[in-house]
Amino acid sequence: MRLLIAFFLPWLTFFTIGRPISGMLCLFLQITVLGWIPAAIWAVYALSQYSTDQKLKRAGLS
Repeated sequence: MRLLIAFFLPWLTFFTIGRPISGMLCLFLQITVLGWIPAAIWAVYALSQYSTDQKLKRAGLS
């Protein structure tokens, strides 16, 4: 579900993973038409990092 949000509403992804400042920056980037693609790529990357961090926490490594 978050992956779909990352493609269509990249800024919202950052709010769902607890990074509101990045979410605001992403929103400003997304407002421009040319910024939509970098914003989506950034959101997908941040989501993958969040998933990795969550797996490490569950494994007790972080």
